[in-house]
Amino acid sequence: MSKRFIAAIAVVAVATTVIYLYFSFGRTNARRVQVFNWFRDPSSNSDMMLRAGSRCGEVPFLFPTDGVAGFLWDDSFRAGHRHQGIDIFGGTDPGVTKVIAAYPGYLRRLPDWKSSVIMRVPEDPLVPGRQIWLYYTHMADKNGESYISYEFPPGSTEKWIEAGTFLGYQGNYSGDPFNPVGVHLHFSIVKDDGTGRFKNELEIDNTYDPSPYLGLALNANKNQNEIPLCE
Repeated sequence: MSKRFIAAIAVVAVATTVIYLYFSFGRTNARRVQVFNWFRDPSSNSDMMLRAGSRCGEVPFLFPTDGVAGFLWDDSFRAGHRHQGIDIFGGTDPGVTKVIAAYPGYLRRLPDWKSSVIMRVPEDPLVPGRQIWLYYTHMADKNGESYISYEFPPGSTEKWIEAGTFLGYQGNYSGDPFNPVGVHLHFSIVKDDGTGRFKNELEIDNTYDPSPYLGLALNANKNQNEIPLCE
């Protein structure tokens, strides 16, 4: 494969992400404009990135991947939509930016999950006695070829892992190969249904604000204009 061909693939990947961001986010507030501009030249704004494994103060969770937290909890990019987690953009091609476990827990991967894993945390570190679930997704390429670690094949269940364990790589899988998302990790904290199962992550009422777990301003209602960074 020639260097020219590889460079062309990289340009297409970045262009796809920029287009995705533009039509998903629009250019309606300062934070979204910053993210849009960062994608044009990530290397020139490395100070906007957070690093996998970093921790903001005395909070319980590690940051799960390298990237800019550009789309926040309860953000919206279309009428009636409320975003259930955070989207972290690595600024790289698919299959390059590593994803790690933010906290210890029991990992599951349903048999039909191509790009997702979920971890059961029996004891919420902020609310003792409450069980929570940590959901990671978009870890596959646009065609559904998984970037999840081979240690967690489809059908994995109740596999104990420590914080910092390698889970896979950021991808751009959307379920439609002709309409991939921008390369990123979507991370959310999902509620337990009271019977030991996770609730439907697609509903924001079934998720928790991740801000206190990561020590960052990740609630879009309280942060419209700033890229979340450790103070």
